[in-house]
Amino acid sequence: MIVDERMRTYINSLDTGNTPFLEELEQRALACGVPIIRREMQSFMRTLLAIQRPKRILEVGTAVGFSTLLMCEYGEQDVQITTIENYKKRIPLAKENFRKAGREQQITLMEGDAGQILKELEGPYDLIFMDAAKGQYIHWLSDVLRLMRPGSILLSDNVLQEGDLIESHYLVERRNRTIYKRMREYLYELTHHPDLTTSILPLGDGVTLSIKKH
Repeated sequence: MIVDERMRTYINSLDTGNTPFLEELEQRALACGVPIIRREMQSFMRTLLAIQRPKRILEVGTAVGFSTLLMCEYGEQDVQITTIENYKKRIPLAKENFRKAGREQQITLMEGDAGQILKELEGPYDLIFMDAAKGQYIHWLSDVLRLMRPGSILLSDNVLQEGDLIESHYLVERRNRTIYKRMREYLYELTHHPDLTTSILPLGDGVTLSIKKH
């Protein structure tokens, strides 16, 4: 756990919530065990969208489309979002949710491996949201940077691995050690890259906010 549970509960108790459609979608996703962004992350994203007001957004990791639709709902009226998903069982669910929300014209869902798709995309994007396979973030970074313009924001979710990232390598379960190593490398690159200014926030399961320098 990154933040004390009592503190997290209190902060979330102040949250005003989302639209009825998003609230229902969140409950259905949680009931089915589908991972979606946490309440505190939802609040942070709504604020970030209000500050930056991005017109072109790239999302890596769609799942059932909850965060995609949140960015549509609380972003600019004419925002366009490209979102990438590789898990075939969730793609039809995401498409159906986009249809039900009436947002199909604003969302382009690209199916397949993010590593390959990122190489084929053309930027720039105002905001890039990374919420997919954590062990791949470091491998995607060069293409992500290419798709950013000066002033673009890169938002990466779930980067602190429930606090495991500060533990000794030997205390991490063997099956998680590759992700542990790659995520530490990713955080180092974000914070030391000459083209980025990055802050690491103990929000949810950890988030990085990186801005491409002018």
